[in-house]
Amino acid sequence: MIRKILFLALAVSMYACKTEPKKADPATEADTKSVTESDDWIVLFDGKSTEGWRAYNGDALPPGWVARDGALTFDTELGLEQDYEGGKDIIYGAEEFDNFELYLEWKLPEGGNSGIFYHLKEGHKSPPEVSPEYQLIDDVNYARIHDLTEYNKSLGYTENPGELKPLQQTGSDYAMHAADPNGKILNPIGEWNSSKIVFTPEKVEHWLNGKKVLSFVPWSEDWYERKNSEKWKNSEDYGKYKTGFIGLQDHASPIWFKNIKIKKL
Repeated sequence: MIRKILFLALAVSMYACKTEPKKADPATEADTKSVTESDDWIVLFDGKSTEGWRAYNGDALPPGWVARDGALTFDTELGLEQDYEGGKDIIYGAEEFDNFELYLEWKLPEGGNSGIFYHLKEGHKSPPEVSPEYQLIDDVNYARIHDLTEYNKSLGYTENPGELKPLQQTGSDYAMHAADPNGKILNPIGEWNSSKIVFTPEKVEHWLNGKKVLSFVPWSEDWYERKNSEKWKNSEDYGKYKTGFIGLQDHASPIWFKNIKIKKL
C-alpha cells in the first residue's frame, strides 16, 4: 500500500513539473513581445503590408523596397561607400511623432549600412540634412570592404581616415554622440538585432539588443556645440524640428526590418 501511495505522489509531482508554464524573463519580455499584444503601441509594419510607407519626398515606395518573408526589405546589391551618391530613403508617412518610444528589429549583410531617422520633415534634399540618425552598420567589416578615406578626411579625420570612427558605429547618434562600446552587444552578420529609441525633450536614449548604449539631452548647450563643430556645422536645419516622420535609410545596402512599432510618450 505504501509503495502505491509513493508511486502516485511521484507521478503527480512529475506531471506538475511538466505542465507548469515557464515564466518570461522580465528583462527581455518587452523587447520580444509581439507588436500586436499591447494597446499602447502603433504598428508601423505588420510583416505583410507596406501601407503608410512611401519615398521621402515621394508618393509611393521606391523600387527595391518590398514586404517579403515578414520583413520590410530593401532588395539591392551592396554598393561601395566611395561610390555612394544618396539613396532611396523611405518614411512612414501616415503620421508624425514628437515624443515617442520606437522599437524595431533589423539585420544587415556583411559590409551593410543603414539608419533610422526621426523628426524628419520633407522638402529638403535628403533626410540626413535635417534628421538625427540612429546608425546601423556592420561595425566589424565595413572599413575592410569600403574605402572611407576620402569621406573621413572631408570631416577632418586626418589620423587613420580609413577607420570606421566611433561616431559612425552602430547605436550612435550619427556624427553627434557615440554609442558606449562597453557592454555593447551586436549580433553576428545575418542575425537579427533589436533597436529602441526613446525621445523626450529631457533625454534621448538609444538601446541595442536590450542594452542602453547612449543617452543625451537634445537642444542642450552640449548638443549645440556638437552640432556646430563638425559634420552639421553648415546644415542650418539639422535637428531643429521637434516633430516629424520616422524614416529608414537606403545606403546602397540590402537591409531587413521587422516588428516596427512606436508608442507615444
